[in-house]
Amino acid sequence: MPQSIRDFMTADPVCISSTTSLAEAARLMRDKDIGDVLITDGGTITGILTDRDIVVRAVAKRVNLDETPASAICTRELTTLSPDDDLELAIERMGSDAIRRIPVVEGGRPVGVVSLGDLAVARARRTVLGGISAAPPTH
Repeated sequence: MPQSIRDFMTADPVCISSTTSLAEAARLMRDKDIGDVLITDGGTITGILTDRDIVVRAVAKRVNLDETPASAICTRELTTLSPDDDLELAIERMGSDAIRRIPVVEGGRPVGVVSLGDLAVARARRTVLGGISAAPPTH
């Protein structure tokens, strides 16, 4: 039986505006124990910003995190899915687009994010990646 994205996505994604500073975005990620935030404009998704983006595109280049907006480094060319899409489509898109997280959109509005870890748990909880992804966070 096909499995839908809705069953495995993380619902209620954290969204920020394009003008939110990278420092504030990083604090949100830390406080919410997440690796990404979605950029929205009027409720419509316009980008995704990951913890890796902040490190590689900002920290490594010594960008001022307090003064640089999320829009300066976020990914704007998005791959998105619907909550009713099949899990296989997420696996295919992550592989073909070489991405680890995909925003889930319904009616133009973000409703979730599906990650590589979510797929690992869905497919192979007993593998190393699936086990790590299913484990509670450590701090």
